[in-house]
Amino acid sequence: MIAIFLASVLLGTVAGLTAGLFGIGGGLIIVPVLAMLFAAQGFPTELVMIMSVATSLATIILTSISSVLAHHRLDSVLWNKVRILGPGIMIGSAVGAVVADHVSGGVLRFIFIIYLIGVGVQMALQLKPKPGQQQPSKELDLAAAGIMGLLSSLLGIGGGTLIVPYLVHFQTPMRNAVAIASACGLPIAVVGTVGYALLGKDASQLPDWSLGYIYVPSFLGIVLTSMYTAPIGAKLAHKLPAEQLKRYFSLLLFVMAAKLIWF
Repeated sequence: MIAIFLASVLLGTVAGLTAGLFGIGGGLIIVPVLAMLFAAQGFPTELVMIMSVATSLATIILTSISSVLAHHRLDSVLWNKVRILGPGIMIGSAVGAVVADHVSGGVLRFIFIIYLIGVGVQMALQLKPKPGQQQPSKELDLAAAGIMGLLSSLLGIGGGTLIVPYLVHFQTPMRNAVAIASACGLPIAVVGTVGYALLGKDASQLPDWSLGYIYVPSFLGIVLTSMYTAPIGAKLAHKLPAEQLKRYFSLLLFVMAAKLIWF
């Protein structure tokens, strides 16, 4: 337990820095690294991925609160849009936890590998969302929010890599899109975390110090450092060639994807 806690402290440091530096969610790093840590510690194979996803999602609660407050102070959050997306986001997040509880660890791992490769390609090629020419209907917003909430909960992420391109496509300025995505990350994290905690409370073979599918020592270790290093990463983004570094970071994502394939 102590070894995983200390490793999670280091993981939180790196995840926070990369999240701030590249503007991505920490789950992109947290989930695959936790999966490797949990497997190395002998956690049951079927629990490795779902516990990694659930624990990552739990850490997003605190980091999301910090991010939302920062964007709110800058008056960047379009709360009306958040209220439109919110119901779909929460329903999707709850459904995502249920789906994760009913699929095998191998399927969950495959879904995350596809996500890692997709984001890696996006960062390597510097692909950016292109603005569209029309506003979405409320029905489309609700449906899209449900899908994004479901995928975010399944992947253990805050949803920024899904929500931002959707909003930008429908003419939302990037500054506001990022702020809205941060605000939507909170209900994703809260609903998903509660879902994973309740769904896993009676699961067999859970290791000690688990709250449902959430592994508490890793949760504490990650939030202990990531909340402090994320702002540092954001400041470094203005001093370092972040766009160039994204290409190197994409290589790391491909390596982690390959590692999960032969996990």
